[in-house]
Amino acid sequence: MQTRSNREDSDSGAPLGPLRERTFRNIWSASIFSNLGQLMFGVAAAWEMTRLSHSPTMVAMIQTAMMLPIVAVTLPAGALADMLDRRKVAMAGLGFSALAVSVLAAIAILGATTSWLLLAFCAMVGIGTALFSPSWQASIPEQVSRPNLTAAIALSSISYNIARSFGPALGGIVIVLSGAKAVFVLTAGCYLPLLAAFFCWKRNQIPSRLPPERIDRAIQSGMRYALHSPGIRAVLVCTLLFGFGANATILAMAPLIVKDLLSGNAITLGVLLGSQGAGAIAGATMVSRIRTRFETEAAIRIAAVVAGLSLMVIGFSHSTALTVAAFFIFGIVYIITAALLNVSLQLSVPRWVVARTLSLFTCAMTAGIAAGATVWGMIAAAHGVGIAIILSGVFSILTCGAGYFLALPGNMEEVQAPAKLTHEPDVGMPLTMRSGPIVIEAEYDVDPEQARAFYEIMMKLRRARQQIGAFNWSVARDIANPAIWTERYQCPTWGDYLHMRDRYSGAEIELQLQANAFHRGGTRKATRRLERPYGSVRWKADSLDSKQELLPYFSPTGSV
Repeated sequence: MQTRSNREDSDSGAPLGPLRERTFRNIWSASIFSNLGQLMFGVAAAWEMTRLSHSPTMVAMIQTAMMLPIVAVTLPAGALADMLDRRKVAMAGLGFSALAVSVLAAIAILGATTSWLLLAFCAMVGIGTALFSPSWQASIPEQVSRPNLTAAIALSSISYNIARSFGPALGGIVIVLSGAKAVFVLTAGCYLPLLAAFFCWKRNQIPSRLPPERIDRAIQSGMRYALHSPGIRAVLVCTLLFGFGANATILAMAPLIVKDLLSGNAITLGVLLGSQGAGAIAGATMVSRIRTRFETEAAIRIAAVVAGLSLMVIGFSHSTALTVAAFFIFGIVYIITAALLNVSLQLSVPRWVVARTLSLFTCAMTAGIAAGATVWGMIAAAHGVGIAIILSGVFSILTCGAGYFLALPGNMEEVQAPAKLTHEPDVGMPLTMRSGPIVIEAEYDVDPEQARAFYEIMMKLRRARQQIGAFNWSVARDIANPAIWTERYQCPTWGDYLHMRDRYSGAEIELQLQANAFHRGGTRKATRRLERPYGSVRWKADSLDSKQELLPYFSPTGSV
């Protein structure tokens, strides 16, 4: 993998620097309890299912019920986090999970739990988690200062690994002492500190001058931005490959490694997973220093090689001590890779779409793990666990070559800062947010000797327009007068066009200025038209204009 920038912008924050900032410290500390409750709940739900059903499939479906919402709900949740107050969206997700666990606890205490009812509540807990996660991740830059951002993202992963180190074991102890229903009650209580931390956060919410997008349009906007952003596509593909190879192997094969390669028991499994969690904690403290000293591209390459070698050692090893050491090393490179990809994503997208791209990041990781677990499981069934793990290690090492086709984005934080347009569109008719489609045309008078250079700039401008919401973009050259070029694109509605104008950043403005520099003869001509203008004229001469749908800031004078 290769990066286009010479060096990522370095972070000066210490590994624990974010904990000096009160808001982040409160939320991060509370997240440990939330993750602890989540992990205990998974153990208790699986144990309760063994009591309710003798089917291994039903027991396995506990994890399916909790993980499936991550794929199904995360992207809409990311859209909501970008459209609304992220703090309130996070609280809604936490509150929904806490309510679902509380109701399940009450049902369990009454002795009315059934296997399908348990699956339903597991799914509801997963939905709440999926709703919360994008809002939390996207709000981290608002909780810490810029130098502490990388360390804060790494610490957000540490909280889960701290909980994972002893959460399942603690859940097992509570089950033995008081039963699964006690764990359900305890889990509901574990959500409360994080809910309180978000409630006490005095977030500075800047109100938008426009009404929020429809949820389907918001999801579509996020996906189009990623589709037309080569750097974002590179991060998502790298995340998918990482999930498919190294991450899926460890998650899916850990019990089989203990049983078939080490001839161990449940204690051995706990030691292996605890070793990986300890490695992840150690790796998270290194992320800031690694970004300071290395390019992101080089660090991820090294991590892929080390992860692959760790997996190969695990596949060959029949020694518990050697395997534990390999799990520890894998935990280090796992958290470094995940954190670097996450940071690279957050620093290369504008704030209006950051939660949606983080949702796609989560979906890519989850999809990679799901597909990888299936593939490596099939190979293990056919050729043995050791062979499957060794092959996954080889695959992880080979992913280093992906950089020759995929370029990770550099630090685009400054050029992606919002930029306010200095002009407003002239409007001579009443328009509503649903009026459309809107057709935008811009005419350029370009010296024919500069045609090639102008065309290259327009191709870059095309990608920028498509990222922020333009459809059906085209550029045409006048046959009779080759100096005249016409740029044309559409927005589905007037509301979509106004949202597109709000998404301009320094990068788009710079490209527009470069295109304008080729134009001769003063200000270039630009027009905005209502295509198929149904509703803009009376259907008969004596009909009255409808004023009910008109918004007060869309007047014929053109002020917006």
